[in-house]
Amino acid sequence: MQQQRRDPTEKGDGRRGQNELEEQVLRAGLCTGCGACVNICPYQAIHHDRTVTLHACDLAQGRCYACCPQTPADLSDLRRKLYGKTDCTPELGPMKGFFIARAADEGLRQGAQHGGTVTTLVTLALREGLIDAAVLAGEGEGLLPRSVTITDAKVAAKMGKSRFVVSPTVAEFNRVCRGDAAKIGVVATPCQAVALAKMRTQPVSEVESGIEKLHLVVGLFCGWALSWQKLAALLKAKTDLAQVTGMDIPPSRYHTLEVYTRGETIRVSLDEVTPCVREACHSCDDMTAEFSDLSVGSARLPEGWETARSWNQVIVRTQRGMDLLELARRRGVLEFREPPAENLQKLKAAALGKKKAAASRSKYLNSTANVEETDGFGS
Repeated sequence: MQQQRRDPTEKGDGRRGQNELEEQVLRAGLCTGCGACVNICPYQAIHHDRTVTLHACDLAQGRCYACCPQTPADLSDLRRKLYGKTDCTPELGPMKGFFIARAADEGLRQGAQHGGTVTTLVTLALREGLIDAAVLAGEGEGLLPRSVTITDAKVAAKMGKSRFVVSPTVAEFNRVCRGDAAKIGVVATPCQAVALAKMRTQPVSEVESGIEKLHLVVGLFCGWALSWQKLAALLKAKTDLAQVTGMDIPPSRYHTLEVYTRGETIRVSLDEVTPCVREACHSCDDMTAEFSDLSVGSARLPEGWETARSWNQVIVRTQRGMDLLELARRRGVLEFREPPAENLQKLKAAALGKKKAAASRSKYLNSTANVEETDGFGS
């Protein structure tokens, strides 16, 4: 069966390909930089932390559009297809369990983000043969991370801290799944997890996607990501960017971004950081990576931030995720503590707040578009 191609003279035919991706996402400034459209199409590429179009494409139906997390989709239908009758909360999505955990290895905790739970789970999955390759964000130049594929558990255990700048992880998955790896795990932000979920539910085409090799998605809690260019401009006046080793955001009352360098910790007011947030993040309604096997984020504990920063909150969403977490418990590579009674409700409230903010943002953008279409006089 040949792929249907676009008649460039037709308009409003309901078909979706590169032209619509350009109009609705790329030129609108809503690209998340996830890379879902890259390495499935020779005409899309990653430049720094965003997607660019190298050449026009005349396909009427394109996977670039279908798999983009920013294009319209029935997310409720997507959940039903992927999670079935799993308990689903309106704030957090599918959920089989909620835990507080951290790496048992103190050295690993110190080198990883927060409690080191993500690093521990990925390392365990590789060591036990549950996956034979892991796609995740690695160190790049300066503040710009790069997506890497790890096959050695010892290498995975040494992955470092976050820089809050997006890495085109799905583009790397699209590349790796065409190779020899048979069982691939991906550490994904919410938008990247949505892209992978859309890939998993796409009709099978004559072009092999390799999505059947996806065996594990470890999601990351994410309130927003930062524009690499804007963040670099902000921090360049404060430190040598080559010395930055990681970043973190303490609880909201501190109102700061902590920037770790090889010599000191620099605290930057969130008032300065907020203008660096990617435009796409303002319309994202998923804080906890709902389309994953299990999701991990920083913990909040009554003992305060210095204790909490060495623990993680974990939401388990699938049986595969639960099996991995229980294996980590049996192997003794994760430590657990009882979640404080109020933690789950606070997390739900925060996630709901992001959904409401995203809905308000979308409503505002739609109303603005309607005004523009009617020459400023409204409908």
